[in-house]
Amino acid sequence: MDRSLYIMASGMLTELARQDRIANDLANASTPGYKSTVATQHAFGEVLLESRRTGATVGRVGLGVEEAGSRVDLTQGALRQTTEPLDVALDGEGFLAVATANGTRYTRNGQLRLDVRGQLVTTIGDAVLGTNGRPLVVGAGATPKIGADGTVEVGGRTVGTIAVTALTNPSKAEGGLFTGGVAGPARETAVRQGYLEQASVTAAETMVEMIESLRAFEADQRVIHAIDESLQRGIAAGGTNGT
Repeated sequence: MDRSLYIMASGMLTELARQDRIANDLANASTPGYKSTVATQHAFGEVLLESRRTGATVGRVGLGVEEAGSRVDLTQGALRQTTEPLDVALDGEGFLAVATANGTRYTRNGQLRLDVRGQLVTTIGDAVLGTNGRPLVVGAGATPKIGADGTVEVGGRTVGTIAVTALTNPSKAEGGLFTGGVAGPARETAVRQGYLEQASVTAAETMVEMIESLRAFEADQRVIHAIDESLQRGIAAGGTNGT
C-alpha cells in the first residue's frame, strides 16, 4: 500500500489522541485545582527520495508522527476568593491527601464540605487526611478556622492539621486525583482558607487548541482522499492499458 497513506493515518491517530486530552481539559476548565496533561509528538524520521528513472534526488519525506510521551502540567492556577470557610487553596507546591476506596490519593481541589459524621471531605466524599494520617473530624455543622499552616481549629480548640504532601513525578489517577512514587511534606506552601485554585486551563484557550487540532486532522484526511483518488485513477488507467 502507498506509504503516504500510513504517514497521514499516523497523523490522524495522533490528533485523535490529542482531541481526547483537549476534550478532558474542556470538561474540567471550571474544576478547582485541575491540571492538564501535556503530550509531545515525535516524528518517526525521514527518508531521501530519488527518481527511479533518472536517479536524481527528489527530496526528503517524513515517515509519520506518534506521541512521544506526556506529563502533567503542575503550574499553579490563579487563586479565586470565595469566602466559603470550607474552601481551601494551596499556595505553593503539594497536594491534599485524601482517603479513597483505592487507598490514599492526592488532589489540588480544595472545595471541601462536612459529611454527616462531621468529617472534612471532598465534593465526592473522600475524607481529607491530617498529618497523623487519619481523617479530620471537625464536627457536624461546625465552622472551622484553618490557618496558613493547615491547622484546623473549632471554637479555639485545635482538632488537627491538614496534611499537605509533595509528590515526586505525580501521575493522574481515577476521578481526577493524583498518585506518586514518593510522598513527602510540602515546603513553603500556605493553606488559604476561603479561596479556590482555578484550573490550569481556560475554556477559551482550550477551544482554540481544539480547532487547531481539528484542522490538522482534516488536512490529513483531505490528503488521504487525494491519495485514494490518485490510486483509483492509476488502477483504472492500468486496467484500460491492459485491455
